[in-house]
Amino acid sequence: MSGDPKNLPSAGNPAPSETDVYAIHGADPEVLAYAMAKYSRSALSMKESLTEISSQRAEQFLNTFYFQYGHRSIADLAHIPFAIERLSLLAAIELVDEQRWDGQERSTRYQDFRRSGWYTPDLGPQTAAFTAAVEALFKAYQRIGVGMLDGLKAAIPRPEEMKPEAYERTLKARAFDVARYLLPLATNTSLGQIVNARTLETQVSRLLTSPFAEVRQIAEKLRRAATEPAWNVHQMDAKVLCEEIGSVDGNCAARVTELLMRPVATAPTLVKYASPNPYLAESRRELTAAAAELMAGQPIDPAPVVDLLDDTESLEVELATSLLYPHCHYSYRQVRANVAALTAARRDDLIALGTKHRGRHDELLRSFSAGQGFRFDILMDIGGFRDMHRHRRCVQLLQGFTDAHGYDEPTCPGQPTLAEANLEGEYKAAMDAAFAAYRALRDSGVPEAEQSAQYLLPLGTRCRAMFKMDFAEALYISELRSGVAGHFSYRRVAWEMYRTVAERHPALASHFRIEDVNQPVDLLKR
Repeated sequence: MSGDPKNLPSAGNPAPSETDVYAIHGADPEVLAYAMAKYSRSALSMKESLTEISSQRAEQFLNTFYFQYGHRSIADLAHIPFAIERLSLLAAIELVDEQRWDGQERSTRYQDFRRSGWYTPDLGPQTAAFTAAVEALFKAYQRIGVGMLDGLKAAIPRPEEMKPEAYERTLKARAFDVARYLLPLATNTSLGQIVNARTLETQVSRLLTSPFAEVRQIAEKLRRAATEPAWNVHQMDAKVLCEEIGSVDGNCAARVTELLMRPVATAPTLVKYASPNPYLAESRRELTAAAAELMAGQPIDPAPVVDLLDDTESLEVELATSLLYPHCHYSYRQVRANVAALTAARRDDLIALGTKHRGRHDELLRSFSAGQGFRFDILMDIGGFRDMHRHRRCVQLLQGFTDAHGYDEPTCPGQPTLAEANLEGEYKAAMDAAFAAYRALRDSGVPEAEQSAQYLLPLGTRCRAMFKMDFAEALYISELRSGVAGHFSYRRVAWEMYRTVAERHPALASHFRIEDVNQPVDLLKR
């Protein structure tokens, strides 16, 4: 600032308008959320706010404004990183099913999952049969992976300019792309997430309401991890530093130890009241019963991989159909036909089931997100769906996993097929055996077995999900997921999304920068 008196701040001459930008590091998440929230209630700068705020004051503020007054946006300001390790693939799908979520998970495309282990639910006398089925799938996973790698090597010689280790690594990844179809949903994985406290609270509440015991246990561990002292990445460095300082000044070392090694709970206030959500639980129960009543006795009609729905129905029909869709195994088109045949009063009753149990602070069920111009009902393998599931700029309605839709066979243009690698018979035998084990467990009468049987379904099992979006997202997903480096499963889905849009809106087709997934790819490039 200049020494010129006219540039000095005063009541009538405020500080000059020079923008100040600085990054912030080291503040506890809840303290930082409080400091940012103070911008609306105080003229203090961020540095001044953080200097005067203590964790106790932050807790008092959050208890008042977050819980009593319902200013939930405050929790959006507290971001917390978590590691969730050794959870099943099934639980991972449930955990990441948030529209506001950022994270990464172990990749079945690049990592060998033979040593990952698996989750075993409480199945009493059926545990041995469950374990045998999982072990059989892992053995098939290994054999198919090795066999496909041999088939790839036989079909694709190593170029002289390519190093042997790069050649081996690239083709091994291609083999994993095939072998992963045999991994059961019980397979252990690990993931990291960085979420704001509001998303975390919603996530924990939703997971506590899950029908899966494993998922409920993870929810409890997430809540504890947010409210108990977090692991400090600088702990060992701080210990060494304090020992060095202590040799010079013991009092200084003690103070440094207090500052650097103090226990920090990342969200002790914002997540402490997260509990099972009666709105979700009761709505799920009643909508499942309503879907079963509406579709009683009807076979599941054949459906394409991607079905781009027309927008001829009323908003009321879309809402009622969307509410029932996640609670059955029928296509959206088939459910919609039955809903459209109902009287207006009966459709209103179905929609009312979605709001009947809603509490004061509950967000509406995701099914109420309606009116998008592009709605894709997608039927694809679970492994490929897990990649499509990562797209957050759209509304996704997921159905439960089942054997009702059969399974896919991995096929990549330019790559040896299972038949060409002499693996087709073994692949089909392993998938059929897994489905038989799934049905036996599902129908065994063991408590929770109907749910827990889903852990035996391999990633090659087809699953159904509705994706609602605008044109920009349809173009983005089609372009991104059709790329030659992508897995052939979702490449095919992305191509079908493009093709259906181009068929309905031919004038828009030229705006897609699309890769033709039917053309063979260079298998030595990733």
